[in-house]
Amino acid sequence: MTVTTAQRPVARAHPLAPRNLAAAATGSYLPLVLAVVVVALPLVWMVLSSFKTPTELLTRDLSTLLPSSLAPTNYVEAAREIPFARLFLNSAIVTVVGAGIKVLLAVFTAYALVFVRFPAKKLIFALILVTLMVPPQVSLLPNYILISSMGGTDTYWGIILPGLGTGFGTFLLRQHFMTLPASILEAAEIDGAGHWRRLTRIVMPISAPSIVTVALVSIVFEWNDYLWPLVIVSEPSMMTLPVGLTLLSNSESSVAKYGVLMAGSVAVIVPVLIVFAALQRYVIAGLTQGAVKD
Repeated sequence: MTVTTAQRPVARAHPLAPRNLAAAATGSYLPLVLAVVVVALPLVWMVLSSFKTPTELLTRDLSTLLPSSLAPTNYVEAAREIPFARLFLNSAIVTVVGAGIKVLLAVFTAYALVFVRFPAKKLIFALILVTLMVPPQVSLLPNYILISSMGGTDTYWGIILPGLGTGFGTFLLRQHFMTLPASILEAAEIDGAGHWRRLTRIVMPISAPSIVTVALVSIVFEWNDYLWPLVIVSEPSMMTLPVGLTLLSNSESSVAKYGVLMAGSVAVIVPVLIVFAALQRYVIAGLTQGAVKD
């Protein structure tokens, strides 16, 4: 006759026990806090410096960490030195048109690679991936020779056109489109829906968060692009905001004018932060789509 003894359940520590709190703090919260500090500290310093006087910027006294006044003197000075309104308009046109075309090309190309049958599909996708492996600096000289020979210097289309040849959005949307349930598209095809109707009525609404994520990445890239607009544009009236800051840097060569430079930098960053804040919930949904499976 065998005697079985019931095993006692292992006692678990309370979630608010000191050991669990210490483990959570060191393993999760502390790295997050450090990451936020590393990212946010330069931005906070830049915003505070944009309101400081030259004396406050050059002093080593830690008590002057905060500006003595929030008067936008440096912003007024920056607007006087360079045409902010014209530069903002140029950046807005380049960003809206360039990012819009990028998103459309990414959606159409990704749909074709997933839902349209044609030969050499995998080869074409591999060639698109090659564009992600080529640094933009490599194509800088060929693009300049091509665009300048076509008369694209100091023009909007000359700034926008070379940046359209990127496969990031196509790759991201293709990977997402492959996770869509095929039964929905097959039912729409049986009902007589063509490719255009399936794309606009089914695929795009379901994939809205992923498309918004691609749009946000494209907007940030187009708005902050510096190297190509610097090369292809020489006329100050056609410069974008990041390139226009070089005019401010040249005119404000004195160390005492760092506050004006910080004010110009803040003016470049704020529009992107507003767009990101408006699209944040869509971006989070786009990054987490497909993470949980039934």
